[in-house]
Amino acid sequence: MSQIKQLLRLHLQGSSIKAIARTLSISKNTVKSYLAKLASASLNAEELLILEDPVLESRFHSGNPAYKDPRYVHFKGNLEYFSKELKKTGVTKKLLWEEYIASFPQGYAYSQFCFHLHQQLVARKPSSVLTHEPADKLFVDFAGKQISYTDMETGEVIQCQLFVACLPFSDYAFAIVVPSQSTSDFLYALARCLEAIGGVPKAVVPDNLKAAIVKADRYEPEVNRTMEDFANHYGMTVLPARVRKPKDKSLVENQVKMLYTRVYAKLRNRTFLDLASLNEAISQKIREHNQTRMQGKDYCREERFLAAEKHQLSLLPQEPFQLKYYAEAKVAANGHISLQRHFYSVPYALIGSRVKVIYTRTMVYIYAQGKQVAVHLRSYSGGYTSTKEHLSSQNLAWLNRSPEHYLERAKHKSDELHQLFELIFQQDRYPEQLYRTCDGLLRLWRNTDSEKFSKVCRIAIEHRICSYKSIQKILENNLAFYLEEDQIEKPLPVHNNIRGKNYYMQYTINF
Repeated sequence: MSQIKQLLRLHLQGSSIKAIARTLSISKNTVKSYLAKLASASLNAEELLILEDPVLESRFHSGNPAYKDPRYVHFKGNLEYFSKELKKTGVTKKLLWEEYIASFPQGYAYSQFCFHLHQQLVARKPSSVLTHEPADKLFVDFAGKQISYTDMETGEVIQCQLFVACLPFSDYAFAIVVPSQSTSDFLYALARCLEAIGGVPKAVVPDNLKAAIVKADRYEPEVNRTMEDFANHYGMTVLPARVRKPKDKSLVENQVKMLYTRVYAKLRNRTFLDLASLNEAISQKIREHNQTRMQGKDYCREERFLAAEKHQLSLLPQEPFQLKYYAEAKVAANGHISLQRHFYSVPYALIGSRVKVIYTRTMVYIYAQGKQVAVHLRSYSGGYTSTKEHLSSQNLAWLNRSPEHYLERAKHKSDELHQLFELIFQQDRYPEQLYRTCDGLLRLWRNTDSEKFSKVCRIAIEHRICSYKSIQKILENNLAFYLEEDQIEKPLPVHNNIRGKNYYMQYTINF
């Protein structure tokens, strides 16, 4: 029971002011002031005893008289101005107070000015208590302070970024070090986080870093296209925090502060020679952090996560996420597009048109008019990757060239041409040169009388002539007729100028 009720009860029982003061251990003047207020306000003591203590006290205490002070009325009238000016660069409370006291000398001193200003600004921005459902959201952030390791070969201290995430329902934490805050490193860290917790929440809540958000907006932020691909792959939603509203993901902000003590400080005297060893040490500290009893609770983060949240997470996809890149390319006259110094085929009907290309670390996907027209394995070396179905008949004939191909064609033309081609492919020359020689001879076959061409082929085979130009000159100069006449054997003429065997056997030459 409050002292006021005890005082009223003793007063109704007829106790004197001195006796009431002695019983309640208060001064006689205090008893007199309460009884005076009771009499002046014509209050009924019996009705007052029925009231609750806070209501009863309000009947005797009308409030802090400071808020009736004329200085406060003047201060409150300028509160909008103070609030607006504080947002400007270089404006401090000290500067505002100096301007305030110069214009209102009887105003508050600096300490009271700051107290009332703080009270009013806090009252204007009330915060709400957020409730979180299990497996609903994943808060992610990068720590403001970097963490480093030392390169073993050069001795250089390499600064890295600490990625931090937590599930707000259980406050279960995860952290990993990555080289930078780039999109690839951010998504790599996020993928490792989902693997570590063993499932996928409904939404991920990042801040407005460029790796995830292209354009920040309070209502409809523009999410990075690669981040969208990642979220679609894992079946979750990207829900960025509002700009300059860290309270939207306050739990992960608090995790960062705790990890400064439980990770940074505990590892400050250790030297790490690579990123893997640094991450292994951080993983151990995070495990200890999650297994530490939470203040004011009889369980730790890991117990809360395993008991009430992990089984409600969605399953991880079977295939790991691959970072996608986007490009546009023009189909060249040979039916291929160029992508990072390698060429990939598309259907020859698209020659001259522009196509969209989506490529990952291992695959290349090509789209035209909203349809997928080609899929290739990605190659990192210069050259061509072609699919036969994409090529025209001319290109197919060009790709199918081989000694067997030309020998088969010659066999259908004539036996002499077939034998000549066999002779040609027996040469130790670059295949492309032999193919061109065969193409030239086939053209000569088309433009020459078959009997005449067969005669030329026989001559070429007999004299082992494998040059296209030589055979062409034989045809152009009609040398086949003269070469065939030279091959007819003619008897020697009869005359007396023949020495005979005996001549060459004599030891003394007689003329």
